[in-house]
Amino acid sequence: MDPLAGRLVVTTANRTSITPNQITWSAFVLGLGSAWCFLQAEWPWLVAGAAVYHVSFILDCMDGKIARLKGTGTILGGWLDYVFDRIRVLACTAALMWGQYRATGQEVYLLLGIGVVFLDMLRYVDALQIAKVRRQMRRTLRQTYEQSVVSGGSAALPASLLREDFDTDPDEIRVRLTQTVDLQQEFRSRFSWYPGMREWLREHRIRTHLVSGIEFQMAVFIVGPLLGAVIPVTIGAAALLLLFEALIMYKLLLSSRDLNRALATIRLPAESSASGTPAG
Repeated sequence: MDPLAGRLVVTTANRTSITPNQITWSAFVLGLGSAWCFLQAEWPWLVAGAAVYHVSFILDCMDGKIARLKGTGTILGGWLDYVFDRIRVLACTAALMWGQYRATGQEVYLLLGIGVVFLDMLRYVDALQIAKVRRQMRRTLRQTYEQSVVSGGSAALPASLLREDFDTDPDEIRVRLTQTVDLQQEFRSRFSWYPGMREWLREHRIRTHLVSGIEFQMAVFIVGPLLGAVIPVTIGAAALLLLFEALIMYKLLLSSRDLNRALATIRLPAESSASGTPAG
């Protein structure tokens, strides 16, 4: 998406007065048009629906980029983008699966419809919650560090807790603590091959999160209809999405362990100072 959307963003931002909200509405209307095509159920209409959905998704990738590029983003715009995305997924899922059920009589399409809507919501809710948890982890780390300093603890964190490119000066740590402490040590120690693979993916413009809500929607609403294989493609995409969501949760679990170790290291000097025991 991005190579094409990026080029269209530059042209649209520089040569037109189209606003991000207008693009959001256009993507939404096209999404509903895609749903109407899916409802017809026959393969030519499935192809048309997939093509229209693809255009809708390209526009959906443009609105936020233009808003950031031109500084015209609004809270309402962000809300519209999120809500319209969910409505589009719901409408296209209902139309695609109901149309296929009506054409074939196979009840599995109805179950797939429920599953697609559930997984789409799970993915986006989970993403919001994980981001919230990570912010809370950083906030807890910063507050604990500041309390330790006030209580007479050491202002310096062990180098083992910090990223390699970070200066361990106490004042610098205080300013940038939320970005400095490494909360992925255990993950990298268990999966030492991952950093190299991540860099390779980035160099080739491939998202490190290989299957997210975006790829899931692409599979269900474009790949499946184009191939005339809605059932196997949807099931395969759902399995991959669940796998990657499980991996993200596992990574968060390992980060929580790193957090606990960091908190214990920060608190130890303060506790030793309070008890009159040398920290060393």
